[in-house]
Amino acid sequence: MLEIENLNVNYGGIQALQGIDLTVNEGEIVTLVGANGAGKSTTLRAISRLVSPRSGKIFYQGQNITKLRPDQVVCMGIAQSPEGRRVLARQTVLTNLELGAYTRSDKFGIKADIERQFQIFPRLGERRQQLAGTLSGGEQQMLAIARAVMSRPKLLLLDEPSLGLAPQIVREIFGVIANLHAMGVTILLVEQNAHLALQTADRGYVLEAGQVAIAGAASDLLEDDRVRKAYLG
Repeated sequence: MLEIENLNVNYGGIQALQGIDLTVNEGEIVTLVGANGAGKSTTLRAISRLVSPRSGKIFYQGQNITKLRPDQVVCMGIAQSPEGRRVLARQTVLTNLELGAYTRSDKFGIKADIERQFQIFPRLGERRQQLAGTLSGGEQQMLAIARAVMSRPKLLLLDEPSLGLAPQIVREIFGVIANLHAMGVTILLVEQNAHLALQTADRGYVLEAGQVAIAGAASDLLEDDRVRKAYLG
């Protein structure tokens, strides 16, 4: 479904990604593991076209998307729930969800999908007219995921969904991720909690200093001594 070839991304004079190669097959959950600054979020932002690669190629369903605009990427079936939630704080929960479907024109389908999100996240349904900026951190994370799903993506990019959340909320969020996967959504997950990410994923890539250091089945990475010492404690 997704294939990245020799991807290089610079931020000013800093090379954030150095020759990244990775694949995500349809129906998988693939996770990117690594320390802060390893290039995990940059990889997602490059896929979403929020940053432009210096070189390399990104293919989605066989089509080169390396030079597309972000809105074109969304229309093709890729959506991202960004690090730090980034909900529209001065808009209501309902408006945030409606804006998540901005590429769609099926009015009744959008309405049905909003109600479906309120079933998945009952707390959002209870707060549908509440300003997003007044929600708790966990509720904002739920909203960020629900907003991304409103575009009906085939590939969902999740950037640090557990960051700063209480353990109970993290369990809820990862329960939703499992449900989305069961519904047929392919997921590329960036997550600081390496143990939880690898327990959830089918495969994983360990990034170090902008490069892929280790790759393999998530179950194998959980047992890899290098991964255990560096990221699993």
